[in-house]
Amino acid sequence: MMRAIIFFVVSLLTFEASSQDSVLVQVTILSKTEQETVQNVIATIKIGGTTLYKSTNMKGQFSFKARQGSSLEFKLSHAQFASSTEIKRMAKNASDTVAYTFEMEFLKTKELNEIVVAAPGVAVRVYKSNRLHVADFELQNDGNILLLTYPKRLQKGSELIIFDGTKDLVNFQVPDKANELIRDFRGNPHVVCNEMVYGIHYDGSTVGISQVPKNYYTTYIAPIVDTNQSIMYFSNFNPDYPAFDYYKFDQIDSSYQKIMQIEDELMMELYRSEYKWVDVRTKLWAKQMEIDTGIDAEIYVGANYFTQSLYYKEVYAPLFQRNDSLFLFDYYKDKLFTFDKLGTVIDSVEIYHHYNPKSTGWEKKLIQDRSTGQIYAIFERSGFTFLGLIDTKTGEIKEQVKLKHRYVDKVAVRDNSVYYIYREFESTQKRMLWKEGLPYKFRNAKTPSGDPIEASSN
Repeated sequence: MMRAIIFFVVSLLTFEASSQDSVLVQVTILSKTEQETVQNVIATIKIGGTTLYKSTNMKGQFSFKARQGSSLEFKLSHAQFASSTEIKRMAKNASDTVAYTFEMEFLKTKELNEIVVAAPGVAVRVYKSNRLHVADFELQNDGNILLLTYPKRLQKGSELIIFDGTKDLVNFQVPDKANELIRDFRGNPHVVCNEMVYGIHYDGSTVGISQVPKNYYTTYIAPIVDTNQSIMYFSNFNPDYPAFDYYKFDQIDSSYQKIMQIEDELMMELYRSEYKWVDVRTKLWAKQMEIDTGIDAEIYVGANYFTQSLYYKEVYAPLFQRNDSLFLFDYYKDKLFTFDKLGTVIDSVEIYHHYNPKSTGWEKKLIQDRSTGQIYAIFERSGFTFLGLIDTKTGEIKEQVKLKHRYVDKVAVRDNSVYYIYREFESTQKRMLWKEGLPYKFRNAKTPSGDPIEASSN
C-alpha cells in the first residue's frame, strides 16, 4: 500500500513538472504576396524524435503543445503554394504560449494570368434596337431568347420580347415594375417584379402569363435545383445564415435525405459572436425569441445585426447536374464533390481557383452551358471578363477565355457560345445582346432545365 502511495505521488509530481514545461505553440500561415491567411496547409512538424501532422483551419492556423527549449522543424506544403521548411527553437524559459507566423509563396497567380486564349471569330450583335435597351435575357430550351427590355428606365416601364435570333416573335408589356429574369426547375422563365413573380408561357403562337406571390416563389419553388425522374434536389439556403444543406426528395416513397452540409466556419463564428457586443435590451429580446421558438439567441442577433455589416458575406456553393452526375462546389472545404443521381458521393477533388481573388479577379460566380453541361468560372481583370473551363475530373482550370469587350453584363453560355449584354464604350448606343464563340466543341448533354442554386446575390 505504501509503495502505491509513493508511486502515485512521484507520478503526480512528474505530471506537474511536465505540465509546467509544456508550451502551446500557435502557428499562422500567410500568403507572402497578399498577406492573407492560407487554409488547408499541410504541416509536418518534427519535435526531437516525434513527428506531428497538422493542417491549417479556416483562419489559416493550427496549434500543438511542446516542451520548453524544444527544437521545431516545420515542413509546409500546399497545392497552390511553394513548399517551405522553417526551423525554430523555443527558449528554455518560454511563456505558456508561443506564436509563429510563416509566409508561403503563391505559385499559380502567374500561371492563371498567362494561360489565356481569345474567343475565336468576332463579337456579333444578336439583338439591337434604336428604341429599347436590353436589361436581362434568358436562353430558352427551344432556341428562342426571352429579352427584358426598357426604353429609358427599367422601373419606369419594361417590355418582354421573345426573339428567335432574327426577328421578334412576341412583344408585350410587363404588368408590374420588373427587376430581372429567372427560370424555375422546369425551365419555365419568370420575370421578377417588386411584389409578384410572373411566369411566361409561350406555345409557338400565343403567350400566357401567370402570377405567383414573390414570397411563395422564393420559399417553395426557387430552392428546387432539378428533378431526376422521381428524385428532386433542393436546398434550405437562407441569405441571412452562413450555412445551409442540400437534400434529395424521393417522390415515390416521400423520403428525405441530406446530401451535404455547407458552412462558412469563419463567418459562422463571427455571426454568433455578434451577440456579445449588442446592448442588453437586444440580448433580452433575443433570449425571449429563443424561449418562444427554440432557436438560439445568437442566431437572432446575427441575422438581424451582423448581416447588415460590411463583414458579412453570403454562402456560395452552387450545385450543377450533367447527365447522371451532380457537381457540388464547396469553397469552404476547397472541394468539388461528385455525386451520382441518388445523391451518393462518388468522388472529390481539390479546387483552388477561388484563392487570391484580388489578383485573379475571381467573381464568385459559376455558370453552366445549358446544352453541353460544361461549367465555367467567371473572372474579371481590368474590366475584361474571362471564362475558365473547369475540369470536373481534376478540379483545375487549365486556361481562360478572354471576351472581346470590357464591362459586360449578364454572361450566359449555350452551344459552346457565350452571350452577354454590352453597350459600346463611351457611346450613346443602347445596351445590346452580343455573342461570341468559345474555342470548344463539346457535345450536348443532359442538364437541369432551371437555374442552379447560386447561393449568393453577389
